[in-house]
Amino acid sequence: MSLIEQQGERLVIHSAMTVETVSALLSESLSLFTGNVEIDLGEVVDVDSSAISLMFEWLRMAQSAKVSVTYANLPPTMISLATLYEVLGLIPQRAGTAH
Repeated sequence: MSLIEQQGERLVIHSAMTVETVSALLSESLSLFTGNVEIDLGEVVDVDSSAISLMFEWLRMAQSAKVSVTYANLPPTMISLATLYEVLGLIPQRAGTAH
């Protein structure tokens, strides 16, 4: 089963974002950054600090490809981690999805 579902310019993550899954998520995502994308995290059930690292890697990939990435539906635990690390303001979110 695919961890990422592509719906046009939207990528829906169907997986935990933890140290056990971030390598697979990164590998699967490499071919999906062909244009501007919105990454929907609404179905992510578990996160750890590696999720924040992956999000910033996706931002670097997008910047290198000269496209944009926005995030939607950040889980509360991810928001808590990003707030703890003082990086929440650096994560581009679709308007109306901040918790």
